[in-house]
Amino acid sequence: FTKCCQETGVLMVVKCRQENTALKDCLVGYYSDPSFYEECKAEYLKQREEYRATGIKKKRQKFTPNV
Repeated sequence: FTKCCQETGVLMVVKCRQENTALKDCLVGYYSDPSFYEECKAEYLKQREEYRATGIKKKRQKFTPNV
């Protein structure tokens, strides 16, 4: 989806519909997976505990597009 949007520019809304649909279907699969939800929840709670103990925020991980 990212590659399609970068190549298409302004017309991405029209030309990248198929890729957008595939991306949404993939994300819905993850969002409805209870084990993935619990994994994310545990990671969040761990980071929150570290912040409350130290007062230092952890830097966010930067994601690079799959080009």
